[in-house]
Amino acid sequence: MASFETGGLGGILLGMGNPLLDISAVVKMELLEKYGLTLNNAILADEKHQPALFEEMVKDYPVEYIAGGATQNSIRVAQWMLQVPFATAYMGCVGKDEFAQKMREVCAADGVLTNYMVDESTPTGTCGVLVNGGERSLVAALNSANNYKIEHLEMPENWKLVEAARFYYSAGFFLTVCPAAMLKVAKHSAEQGKCYMLNLAAPFLMQVPPFKSAMMEVLPYVDVLFGNESEAVTFAETEGWETRDVAEIAMKISKMPKASGHRARLVVFTQGCDATIVAKEGKLYSFPVIVLPKEQLVDTNGAGDAFVGGFLSQLVTGKEVAECCRAGNYAANAVIQQSGCKFPKVPKFQWC
Repeated sequence: MASFETGGLGGILLGMGNPLLDISAVVKMELLEKYGLTLNNAILADEKHQPALFEEMVKDYPVEYIAGGATQNSIRVAQWMLQVPFATAYMGCVGKDEFAQKMREVCAADGVLTNYMVDESTPTGTCGVLVNGGERSLVAALNSANNYKIEHLEMPENWKLVEAARFYYSAGFFLTVCPAAMLKVAKHSAEQGKCYMLNLAAPFLMQVPPFKSAMMEVLPYVDVLFGNESEAVTFAETEGWETRDVAEIAMKISKMPKASGHRARLVVFTQGCDATIVAKEGKLYSFPVIVLPKEQLVDTNGAGDAFVGGFLSQLVTGKEVAECCRAGNYAANAVIQQSGCKFPKVPKFQWC
């Protein structure tokens, strides 16, 4: 809850998603080709990938283990940017194992309040992060993350976190796990005049009919929608729109029906090293990214998640879109100079 120590920000932002321990390594293209993987993409692991891919990564390459999962990444970055203890909280499902404990410790050190559901019968989820030339391919084995249940959310001690928050964020990956929990929180947000936010997350979420259907059920409650250029184009394709122009797609989505009228939908699409596109209240805006010399680029894994985290850090404090994008670009720039979704101890971002 908010307190003097937290400046009124305690628990203001709640994330719900798939907590995964990233297994990250710089690999040869041959490994990606062997398993049918492409850079700048994210998929769910199938029998072809697990355990063989993960075992091969650990055997043949120096790997790093990093607390991950798209939503958890964004929440950790938002917390880092805010520098206010426990301004953020996070829910998801983990196993009862060393990987889960490691994530708890990392999040607690960051100042994030974790409220994991524990599935004692299934191991904690992992995500293979295969990096080549600074670009990445993600292969997620959800394991226990796939077992989150709405009953955990509805427990009084957990629902208190929902009631305390004023902003909610989930990457679209959670649609594959517990859309019912997302919808319950989204409806609460609309009824209470709060802010619900979603990320398109990956093309397959729009290409697989059950996932797209779940996304479209939640979309009327979404106040802020994030995505990148490839996800924007995939959304347009699956809607049967002729346009492939990212700005036009952003505008069309911003005008799609909403369940509440307390705010217009904001659509934010990143485009890698090109300008970020924002559609707001019938107008389009463009915000340049921070140019980074190629020799300083280490790993794009987590760049999109970091952008969202930086953006949210300003949004929850009432900043305008330009400042939100400036913070998002700063956070993404900081993270891509690290291996995995990691960041310096203290941000050097200048608040306005």
